[in-house]
Amino acid sequence: MISLRNITKYYSAGSLKTFVLRNITMDINEGEFVSIMGPSGSGKSTLLHILGMLDEASEGEYFFMEKPVHELSEKQRSELHKTSIGFVFQSYHLIDELTVYENIETPLLYQNVKKDERKSMVADILDRFNIVAKKDLFPHQLSGGQQQLVGIARAVIARPKVIFADEPTGNLNSAQGREIMELFTQLNKQGTTIVQVTHSEANAQYGNRVVNLLDGWLK
Repeated sequence: MISLRNITKYYSAGSLKTFVLRNITMDINEGEFVSIMGPSGSGKSTLLHILGMLDEASEGEYFFMEKPVHELSEKQRSELHKTSIGFVFQSYHLIDELTVYENIETPLLYQNVKKDERKSMVADILDRFNIVAKKDLFPHQLSGGQQQLVGIARAVIARPKVIFADEPTGNLNSAQGREIMELFTQLNKQGTTIVQVTHSEANAQYGNRVVNLLDGWLK
């Protein structure tokens, strides 16, 4: 499903290159649950953003469902992201001007889901995440943990083929964290591929494979 070949990411300042990722070659099969681990600064989030088509590699090839992402235009990548990917950000990335309900509904609008079906799907997920009472609030009226739950709800609502999650339980209490990891496990059993970045050994155990990064290299 996902194939990376010699993916390298660096930032240039004059003739100086600062490498974040170096020659990453890996495959992720459909239906896998992969945990990416490594110390801070090892390149985990950068790798996840490249996988999620939110960033581009400096060198190398990326194939997603046999499509050559490295050859696609920004518009084509954006379209592929909208139709196939759910992304959970470490820092929420909710839209400030939209209510909780509207934030969660957004991916369904991209996919042209009919109004009645959207209403039913959002109601279902609000209930599932115990945030029905928050549906008319704006992000700034929520705690960090509540914003994270809304971000996760938004990522999973359109039943994407793959979910990329950057420290998905980082702002949640331990009970909420367990619930989210169990939700991911359930989605994975139903066929959703999941790739998470985590510092947590306990969260990594929910997956079926751990990938370790150190200083931008696969260990």
